[in-house]
Amino acid sequence: MVADIPSDGEFRPLLLDESNPEDAMLLAALRADSNVEFSDLRDLLRAEFANLVAPPDLTEGPEADRWVYYPWRHRVLGLPGPQLLRIVRLDRNRNNLTYAEQEQLGGLSIGVVGQSVGHAVAYTLALEGICGRLRLADFDAIELVNLNRIPGTLFDIGGNKAVVTARRIAELDPYLPVEVFHAGVTDENLDEFLADLSIVVEECDSFDIKLAVREGARRHRLPLLMQTSDRGLLDVERFDLEPDRPPFHGLIGDIGTAELRGLTPREKAPYLIRILDGRNLSGRAAASMVELGESLNSWPQLGSEVLHGGASVATAVRRIGLNAKLPSGRTRLDLERSLDELTEPDPVDDLTWAQPLVEEPAPESGIAAVLFCAQRAPSVGNAQPWTLGVGGETVTISLAPERSSIVDIAYRGSAMAVGAALYNAKAAAAAQGMLGASELRVDGPGRLEAVLRLDGDTDPALARDYPALLARHTNRNFGNGAQVPPAVLAALSEAATAAGAVLRSVTDRADIDALALLLGESDRVRYLTPRMHREMLAELRWPGDDARTGMDLRSLDLAPDELAKLEIGRRADVMALVRAWAGGFALGESTRERVRTSSAVVAVTFDAPPPDDAAELVAYARAGEAVQRVWIEAERYGLAVQPVSPAFLYARRPDEVDRVSPEFADTLASVQGRFLGLLGVPRNETMAVVLRLSYAAATIVRSRRLPIPGADPAVSVIGD
Repeated sequence: MVADIPSDGEFRPLLLDESNPEDAMLLAALRADSNVEFSDLRDLLRAEFANLVAPPDLTEGPEADRWVYYPWRHRVLGLPGPQLLRIVRLDRNRNNLTYAEQEQLGGLSIGVVGQSVGHAVAYTLALEGICGRLRLADFDAIELVNLNRIPGTLFDIGGNKAVVTARRIAELDPYLPVEVFHAGVTDENLDEFLADLSIVVEECDSFDIKLAVREGARRHRLPLLMQTSDRGLLDVERFDLEPDRPPFHGLIGDIGTAELRGLTPREKAPYLIRILDGRNLSGRAAASMVELGESLNSWPQLGSEVLHGGASVATAVRRIGLNAKLPSGRTRLDLERSLDELTEPDPVDDLTWAQPLVEEPAPESGIAAVLFCAQRAPSVGNAQPWTLGVGGETVTISLAPERSSIVDIAYRGSAMAVGAALYNAKAAAAAQGMLGASELRVDGPGRLEAVLRLDGDTDPALARDYPALLARHTNRNFGNGAQVPPAVLAALSEAATAAGAVLRSVTDRADIDALALLLGESDRVRYLTPRMHREMLAELRWPGDDARTGMDLRSLDLAPDELAKLEIGRRADVMALVRAWAGGFALGESTRERVRTSSAVVAVTFDAPPPDDAAELVAYARAGEAVQRVWIEAERYGLAVQPVSPAFLYARRPDEVDRVSPEFADTLASVQGRFLGLLGVPRNETMAVVLRLSYAAATIVRSRRLPIPGADPAVSVIGD
C-alpha cells in the first residue's frame, strides 16, 4: 500500500499535479499498486464543456488538470481543473442561478453542526455549488439505525458521521474545501469552529450545544439556520442583523448555557417543547414523545423529511448569500399538508371566439362609403389614431394623440396613418364622383387634420384604387421565398415615386436573412422594454376582448406553439428575469422565421423634413399615400404584405432611440444603423414603413375597425 497519506486522507482526496516531482513519485507508486484503479475522465468532461450553450469564458487550461486520489476507495481519477469541473457540473443550475449568482454564493463558508439532518444539508449545499467551503462537526459514529435517514451505506458503519459526509462531498467535488471536527462542537473548540464562517447550520441533538452554538453565533454575528424535520419546521435567527436577538426567538427566556446544563432532563423538557412548537407537532410526533424510553429508543425521523430539510435550508442559504429577503422567524414547509390540499388543475381554455367576425358590406355610395374606406387605412397596432368627422360637405380626419404609443415618436406614425386614411377617402370619393380639394393642417404638436371637401369631381387613377383599398389587408403567413420578378419591383417603385416617395428593397437571400436577424432583435427589445412590452400586449385582442381596435389574435396567424410561447411572453415577471440575464434571443423567433421566408423586404422612404417642425407631420401624412399605393400594387401582383416595422422606425435622433428604450438604447442604435445600411437608406431620407413581401397562402382573419360615424355600433368595419 502507498504510505505517507496525510492525516485528513480519511475524508479528503489528494490532488496530484503530475508536473510536480513529489506528486509524480506518488502517482508512480499508486500506478504500481495493483489495488489502486485509475480512470481518466478529462477528455469526457471537456467534451461535455464543448457541448454547453453559451458557457462563461474558461480562464484555466490543461495546467490546472489534476489526478485525484481517493484513499478510502483506492481510486485515482484524472480530472480537469476546478473551474471547468464547476462550470459543467453546475450548468443545469442555469437560470435558477445565474453564473454571477453562483460565483457570489461560491464565496460562502458554512458550518454544519450535527450530521443527520446536517448530512442532507451539507450535501445539498455542495450539490448546488452554493458554498465555497464547508466545516462539519459530529462526534458520533454511523450505526445501522442511522441508515434510515443518512444516505450512507453498510460500508460506513462505525465511521465518524462527519467523515462520511465529507467523503460523499469529496466524491462530488474534490476541489471543495471541507474541514471536519471529529469531536463535534465543544466549549473548547466552538469559537474555532465559528471563526470566519458566513452561516452556521445547527442540527445537533444536544439541547446544551444548541444553545451554546446560538450564543456563539451571536458573538460572531452569524446567521443561524435550523431545520426540525417534523412538518418541515425551519428556524431562521439573523444574529448578523440582530446581534442582541435572544436565542430560539426568546422562547426559552433568559436562561443561558450554564443554567441549562444545571437542569435535569425533566426540567429541560418544557423548554424543549417550546422550541419544537409542541402545539403544532404532527400527531405522530407528539404521540411518539409519550413513548420515548418506553416503546421507542429515540425521536423518530423519516429519510424523506430529512432530505426535505436539506432542501429548505439550502433555499434559505441562497437567500442569505444573495442578500434576498430572509428575516428572523420560523415557518413550516409541511409536505403532508400540501398533499392534503391537492386540487384539480384549472382546465386549459382553448382560444374560442363566441361569435365569428361579421364583415359589414361597404356602403354603395355617398359619404358613408368615403368614411368606410377611410376607416380601413392601416396603422401601427391597428390603433386607428384618428377621428372621423363630417361637417356639411367636408370630411375631417383628425389625429388622435391619445391612441399614440412609445414607438410613435412625435406622432410620426399616427401622421402616416392619417395620410393613409386621407388617401382612402379620396379614392372612395373619386369612385363616387364626389372628389374635391384636400389639404393637411397642423396646429401644434400632435394636432394634424386632413380635410377633404366633397364635390362633383373624379380621378380615374384614384377611382381605380378604390376596390383595391377595400380589399387591402395584412398577411402574416409564411412565404415560399420565391423571387420577385424585377418588373414587379419596378412597378412598386413607380407607385412610391408617384406619391413623392422612394422604395428601398432587399431581395438578396443573405441580406433578407440579415434583416430577419435585425428585426428579430428589435422584437426582443420590444418584449424586454417594460413600457413597449405593456403597449404591445395592450394591442392584442384575446377571446372576449373588444377587437374593434388592436390586433385580433386570429389575424396574427400564429401556430399553436407560437400561441403557447405568447402565453409566457406576455408575463412581465418573466421578461424582467430574461432582461436581467441579458437573454431573450428566442423572443424574436416568430418575426425572424417569417422574414426569412419573404421574397423581398421593402421600405417606403421620403426626404427627411426638419424634426419637430410642423412640416414634419405633413410629410409623414403624405408618405401615408405612398404606403397605400405600394401596398395595393403589391397585392395586385399576388404578393402577401405584412408590416414589419422595427421599434426604432420613427426615431430620427439618438435621444429618440433612448426614449423608445432607455434599457436597450445602444442595442437599438446599433441595429438601426445596420438596418438602414442593408436597405440603402441615405441620411437625407427617413422611413415611413417597412413591409415584408412574400408569396403566401391567403389569410383567413382580418382585423376589425371602430364603428364609423352614423353606422350601427354593433357592426365593425373589417380590415387590416
